[in-house]
Amino acid sequence: MRKIHDISLTIGPDLPTWPSDPSVRIERVSKIEEGANANVSKVEMGLHTGTHLDAPYHFLPNGARLESLALEVLIGPAQVIEVPEHFAEITADVFQHFPLAPGVQRVLFKTRNSRYWAEGEKTFRPDFVGITQDGAEYLVEQGVRLVGIDYLSVAPYKRSRPTHEVLLQAGVVIIEGLDLSQVRSGLYHLICLPIKFQGVEGGPARAILIEESADH
Repeated sequence: MRKIHDISLTIGPDLPTWPSDPSVRIERVSKIEEGANANVSKVEMGLHTGTHLDAPYHFLPNGARLESLALEVLIGPAQVIEVPEHFAEITADVFQHFPLAPGVQRVLFKTRNSRYWAEGEKTFRPDFVGITQDGAEYLVEQGVRLVGIDYLSVAPYKRSRPTHEVLLQAGVVIIEGLDLSQVRSGLYHLICLPIKFQGVEGGPARAILIEESADH
């Protein structure tokens, strides 16, 4: 039996954004009730809004752009690791308690951040849990090719560059802004595809996890 988990955030005006990023504005510019042939809307927002991917160009001046990310990395087996709420950061030491599955290449971290989404938090939380530089180095050493986390940055607040550089220089794809509040730790099949914007450093994506279970 197959269960599909939508782990994407719903994008709307109340969704928290990074402090320096534009907020979300959605406007219907053609309205049937006003005589238009069809309803048409436009959206204004930053490319790192909600559930989104970081391409190497985000922190590396000559890094690959969003449209060149390998699809085979964005689709495949993934491990969800649930980190207890008392962990303020994901360091290399965390993996002594929550080891990676053998051969895993895609890892998603569920932390206390997911509670913010479940509770409908509308303000940015600078105390979110992120991955430290040594945690990122450990993931690269283990051959991980994709890392996802349940807040708007994979790195702790005001320490963005070291973690991002370690991951992006190694060609690791970063997914930020996941909602893992309804997902348990374990192995899944991930599908995460960004909108194919040209020449940019990141972009919004729809992400799902497919859970295979015994059919009773």
